[in-house]
Amino acid sequence: MATDAAEIGQRARTIRRRRGLSVEVAAGLAGISKGYLSMLERGLRNFERRGLMEDLAGGLGCSVADLTGQPYLPADRDTADALAAIPGIRLALADYGPDDVPDVAPRPLDQLVAQIDQASAHVDQTRFSLAGRDAGALVTELHAHALTAKAPDSQPAFAALVTACMVAGAVAKNLGYIDLSVTAARRGVEFARRQGDPGITGFARWYWGIGLMRLAARHRASSVLTAGVDELAPAMRLDNTDDSLPAEMAGLMHLTSAQTAARDRDADDARAHLDEAAAVAARIGERNGMRQHFGPTNVAVWRLGIGIELGEGGRAYEEATRVPIDVEALGSAERSSALYLDMARALAQEGHDRDGEAIRHIDAADRLAPQYVRPDPLARELVAALDRRARRRVWELDSLRNRFGIG
Repeated sequence: MATDAAEIGQRARTIRRRRGLSVEVAAGLAGISKGYLSMLERGLRNFERRGLMEDLAGGLGCSVADLTGQPYLPADRDTADALAAIPGIRLALADYGPDDVPDVAPRPLDQLVAQIDQASAHVDQTRFSLAGRDAGALVTELHAHALTAKAPDSQPAFAALVTACMVAGAVAKNLGYIDLSVTAARRGVEFARRQGDPGITGFARWYWGIGLMRLAARHRASSVLTAGVDELAPAMRLDNTDDSLPAEMAGLMHLTSAQTAARDRDADDARAHLDEAAAVAARIGERNGMRQHFGPTNVAVWRLGIGIELGEGGRAYEEATRVPIDVEALGSAERSSALYLDMARALAQEGHDRDGEAIRHIDAADRLAPQYVRPDPLARELVAALDRRARRRVWELDSLRNRFGIG
């Protein structure tokens, strides 16, 4: 069974002591108070923000994974099946460079294109055990097609290869292999640039930026995303519904830039990027290029998460529920689950008075997308924190702890 998520604070204390840092010095390096760090280490406060975990890792001179203990042991059969894909993904990215033609006999291109499209749909529904099946082989075989195909097969081969890199990266990221996820995303950018389509290149660059942000490489993520928006500007057609992909990707880059700024506690920059994304979404409406669901609904979901990073969970929750977000209309288990998880995090940020509502939201998130929620360190930390704060035994919390494999 996996260890208690509250051990994040204990790991922080162990690393701090091995670094020879006092609580006061480590807190200063992380940009928090001495008392706050002490409470985090003793499990009296939980890690409510991803930015906080990243800042502490930076202050201690370790990786976020060193604090979270990722990757976790699988708590269920589906997660174990998804983990089985990791060696194949790692081999596919390491065995051949972007200029190497893989020494394989690939299956027919149309078969591979259909298969990677189905894998992308599995990612959208957070079925990572299914998305990961054959993921490494798909990357390798599409790589072979992309470097050898003649027109008109070259373009779809490269587009499918970029999608395969995203699928591989999504599986790795969800399971806690963040470095591998960034490697997959970076490879996707290299292939997309050869394909030449602005929207596909923008998608690959955005996904790379997402990975860098998860790696806590905020400066690099910000520069990648800023350059991506500039590159997409000439191709954006806000009034042309037939080719909205460049605009969708620019909007997603603004959302990710807002999240990065929020983790840096730059509220003005975060809100400026949010406004840019909202303006694009208002012009093009609900879209689903590359199955990323950019539009007004997704902007509202991101706005909640960004509010949490800014420490404004209660206000962000009230804003998100004043006019309910119809995220189910997107038909994406990943987006729906992300909303419920963030609603739980926002309420928990307000203190224990609304913990009952938070429990219901995280339970809904887990039931919708267990393969997405259970490996998330902040979701695990939240379940452990709600359990510690409970004034009486709560069956729903016991169930969540069992499902998450938290001891």
